[in-house]
Amino acid sequence: MAYSVVEFKAKPHTQKDILNVFNETFDDVEMNQGGISLERLGNGRSNGATHRLVWFWTMGEEMMAEDAVSDDKNDAFWANMVNYVDEWQASYSGRVLSWQNGDAEENRVVHIWDIKIDDPMMFKAGHDKIVEEFKDDFEGRAVGFGTYDFGRPNGASHWVALSGKDKEDHMMLYDKLQKDDKFMKLIQERGPREDVKDYELRILKQFN
Repeated sequence: MAYSVVEFKAKPHTQKDILNVFNETFDDVEMNQGGISLERLGNGRSNGATHRLVWFWTMGEEMMAEDAVSDDKNDAFWANMVNYVDEWQASYSGRVLSWQNGDAEENRVVHIWDIKIDDPMMFKAGHDKIVEEFKDDFEGRAVGFGTYDFGRPNGASHWVALSGKDKEDHMMLYDKLQKDDKFMKLIQERGPREDVKDYELRILKQFN
C-alpha cells in the first residue's frame, strides 16, 4: 500500500462544514483497493495544523475508477474546502510496510510515532514479531509500520501507528505491555532508532 497526506489549519468552528463537504463528495464513490480519510490532529500536532486528508491505495492500482469523481465534483470539493481552510500545511507520502486492520468504528484514536531508523528490514521483522506475539492485546486495533518517502516530516524516515478508543485506552495498554519483560526485549530487537516526535489523531470519517 501507498499513501499521501496533506495537513491543513481549519478556520475556527468549521469542522462540521468540512465533514459535510467531505461526505457529500465521497459518500457515493466506489473505492478500488484504497480509500480516503478525514482526520483531526490532537496532542503533538505542529505548525498550527488541525486536520489532515489521507489518500491510500494499492500500489499499481487505481484508488477509484477514473470517472468515479467528475472534474466538476472534484473542483467543487476543493473550492468548498478553501472556504473553511486558513492554511494548507505539510504534505508527505510513503508506503505501508506492515499493516493489521482494526475496528475503525470502535478504535478511532490513532497514536503515531515518527522515527529515524538505519535498518528498516530489521525493524520490520521486530515489529511484525511484536504484533504476532501480542496479538490478543492488539485485537481490534490497527497496527502499522511504514515509510516517509517524500516530504519527510522533521526528517523522520519511518512511522509506527496504533489505534485505540481514547488516550486512556492507549495508556492502559502501554502500562500493561511495558511491564512485560518479553515485550521490552522484543522492542529492543527492532534495532536502533531515534524518536523524532509523536502525535495523536482522531478519524472523523473514512471511505474505503
